Amino acid sequence: MTELADEFTEDAFLGGRLRLRQPKSGHRAGHDAVLLAAATAARAGDRVVDFGAGVGAAGLALATHIAGIEIVLVEIDKRLVELARGNAALNRIEARIIAMDLASGTEAFAGAGLAPDSVDVVLMNPPFNDPSRHRSSPDQRRKIAHLADAATLQSWLRAARRILKSGGVLTLIWRADGLAEVLAALDRGFGSLAILPVHGSAATPAIRVLVRAIKGGRAPTALYPGLMLNDESGLPNKQVQEILAGRGNLPLAVL
Repeated sequence: MTELADEFTEDAFLGGRLRLRQPKSGHRAGHDAVLLAAATAARAGDRVVDFGAGVGAAGLALATHIAGIEIVLVEIDKRLVELARGNAALNRIEARIIAMDLASGTEAFAGAGLAPDSVDVVLMNPPFNDPSRHRSSPDQRRKIAHLADAATLQSWLRAARRILKSGGVLTLIWRADGLAEVLAALDRGFGSLAILPVHGSAATPAIRVLVRAIKGGRAPTALYPGLMLNDESGLPNKQVQEILAGRGNLPLAVL
């Protein structure tokens, strides 16, 4: 990592309990990763896989919060894989880091130790900006991290469905105006959906949705009250600040 020494920052998450080295330019971890971890239903002994892990923010945040999980980070960008590996070591978290394209087939996943029906929990923060509505970044890594073509979500969910055990839990974060895409993509193989809208404030439409789904689930869909990042006065919501500091969970984390 010495060759990257002047290209990354080291940032504190979870009130300083987690420190992450990440590139100065390109996609950088933030609130989305921490909220995703706080919404993930996992418990000690679970095998948990973070798809599109980047530098490991969501997966390592979850491992910091819940002791005793087996965490696997999957990322396509080998530069970020190197940073994720270093971040796991920096925080003394045992984690397996895999460099792999999530569109790979069953044999590639099995060869990487992710056989069908072998995982308890998958969490993911897929690239979700529609390239037809967003200007493409000249930074290729940032472009890959943010822009999704029509098949991206389907391929990520297909991979999650393949490796999850029956009754396994999937949690993802997506842009709120794309909720219909998520629901359609989850229609095959997943059920018992739980949806938590995330708003900038009470007066504005949701900007994100957190969604929990169960492989083979049959319970009715549950829509939770929205989470407000800022209160009525425009100040940061105290509940959100507690979560960002690693001192709380979101309702989706409770099954």
